[in-house]
Amino acid sequence: MSQLENIEAIEKRLWSAADTLRANSNYASNEYFMPVMGLVFLRHAYSRYLAVKDEIIATLPTRGGKTPELTKKDFSKKSAIFLQPKAQFDYLVSLKDGDDRAKAIIDAMESIEVDYETLRGVLPKKEYRELDNEILGQLLRSLNPEELKKVTGDVFGRIYEYFLTQFADQKAHDGGEFFTPVSLVSLIANVLEPKRGTVLDPACGSGGMFVQSARFVEKLHQNPTDKLNFYGLEKNGTTINLAKMNLAVHGLVGNIKKAITYYDDPHNLYKKADFVMANPPFNVDEIDADKIKNDPRLPFGLPGVNKKGKVSNGNYIWISYFYSYLTDQGRAGFVMSSQASSAGRGEAEVREKLIETGHVDIMIAIRSNFFYTRTVPCELWFLNKSKPAEFKDKVLMIDVRNIFRKVTRKIYDFSPEQLLNILSIIWLYRGESKRFHYLVVNYISAMFNEATQSIELTHNYETVFDKLNKELQPFLSTLPKDGKQTETFKELADCLQAYTSGIQTFAKLTQDKSAWWEKQNKNAVNLIEALKDLEPLAEENNKLIKEAELMYRLINRLTDVCLNNYNAKESDEWNIREIVNLKKQTEGAHDTVVKQLKLARYFHNQAEWLIERFPEEKLCDVEGLAKLVDKEELKENDWSLTPGRYVGVAPEEEDPDFDFGETMRTIHAELESLNVQAAELAKQIDVNFKKLKI
Repeated sequence: MSQLENIEAIEKRLWSAADTLRANSNYASNEYFMPVMGLVFLRHAYSRYLAVKDEIIATLPTRGGKTPELTKKDFSKKSAIFLQPKAQFDYLVSLKDGDDRAKAIIDAMESIEVDYETLRGVLPKKEYRELDNEILGQLLRSLNPEELKKVTGDVFGRIYEYFLTQFADQKAHDGGEFFTPVSLVSLIANVLEPKRGTVLDPACGSGGMFVQSARFVEKLHQNPTDKLNFYGLEKNGTTINLAKMNLAVHGLVGNIKKAITYYDDPHNLYKKADFVMANPPFNVDEIDADKIKNDPRLPFGLPGVNKKGKVSNGNYIWISYFYSYLTDQGRAGFVMSSQASSAGRGEAEVREKLIETGHVDIMIAIRSNFFYTRTVPCELWFLNKSKPAEFKDKVLMIDVRNIFRKVTRKIYDFSPEQLLNILSIIWLYRGESKRFHYLVVNYISAMFNEATQSIELTHNYETVFDKLNKELQPFLSTLPKDGKQTETFKELADCLQAYTSGIQTFAKLTQDKSAWWEKQNKNAVNLIEALKDLEPLAEENNKLIKEAELMYRLINRLTDVCLNNYNAKESDEWNIREIVNLKKQTEGAHDTVVKQLKLARYFHNQAEWLIERFPEEKLCDVEGLAKLVDKEELKENDWSLTPGRYVGVAPEEEDPDFDFGETMRTIHAELESLNVQAAELAKQIDVNFKKLKI
């Protein structure tokens, strides 16, 4: 993934291409969904196939100079799918306009179905007959850009998830509810840590819970197909096909059955699941109470029935089912409406009984806008039937509503570091302080890595900037000494001097502190003292960011004054082509160095964030973030499991990018510019009125 820093731009381009082609077909978005996902499936499968093919060949025994043919079994061991030549994406892309692409794609799908019994009748086929041959060719080519052909890592896995996300956002299938955001699924999987056993998702959608569980096992350098057995229930047939494709492309197999979970239990997994993971529909009020009143999966009884004989709210039906599926040592993690944790009446009675079992483990509050089809906040519930005795009557409350990354205007998620920071609280809760310690150590090491890479970039920016500044001097020398440019010119000179001095200080501090850090015993290093020692470097890093950005703003302000107040373009001393070229170079060098310096600051901030909250590297109550709540306090609060009710309000955090002084200077400069424009406009209006003799 690191080889493809512009992955987000590529994702958007691929989606745009696919969506544009939809506009040129006879399909509506809900009809276009499966044929597009089918091709993304083939491309993703091919990517995983290529990623492991050479490694597999290298391990095969040779007999008489001959290597045995590749088999499905070889690829399953590597969490990949085996593809016959006619199902390989490069072959499909190579087809000419005179070839029947629809037939070739159908043949490819059928060959996969022959090799993988779980995919028989699942993959889209006849839909391709409805697409124009030329459009199919464009779609195949658009999903096969050059920059994706040689990358390593699960890049197309991310693109596959991105397409699922976009279709969910369009509500192109099943109202978009088939897809749970990857951030939330990953958090659930990493809290549960499903290392081996039976994993059940009773509302499995597109199978994301299974994929993230498998990834957790892969990180342990083990084969998920050897360790985990996946069982799913899903009411929508098309969504089941999507889930089976999602599993197959990752070399996984799951037993997914069509069922309405409220009434059916076809897997018969009552008290047999080691892990239950789910994102069920929220607040359903159409469950027939009479049909389920004697269901053994309701150990705490019905949460309430309305006058129509329907369960008034299905949230606690789901919660009871999840609990009942667990073995005596089982764990569950699921998404639930934020209303459920404090719901009253019959739901409160069920919640009290659940808490009394001592198996409610962790509650995590998530802010709104994490879902693609609903903006409501939610909570993640974690149940654990094997909780240590000392925590049996306690619940860890975590409120992360102030932790998020803005993906788009309306969609948020967690960055990888934010996800780890949340998990580190749970590590401390479980007594795994070494994992917390090494996370902070890794952040500090990452900061040094990014800071070291910044040194050369700071010099590059200085060099390019100096060229632009020198190119402006011939024209600036023609201007009056007390002109409009004077104040900006002086401020720029001071800023340049500060930046030049700053990069020398920053480089020396980085080198000295890096050498010091290398000598530290990482197992025993005092992280509080280490971060104190790094404060001068962090401060110098922040100064450099501010100076680099101020330099850029000032040089732009200076050129604007020259162009707008002194008509620079008409002067022989103003080399338009060279100045435009150097401005572009300066912009590029500025963006690169500031981004790199901010990366160094980012990792320092992550380390600081954790140590400020947990200075002793042990779990403690943190205002607005975390609190270990005992049963007595839960009882005093009507058995509420809403984290915000216990943890309090988080103190407001300062924005590291906000500079009050510079903001005021920018506002003043903009106001001055607007005043000049207003005066000129007033003059022009006056001239026009005089011409009209009004």
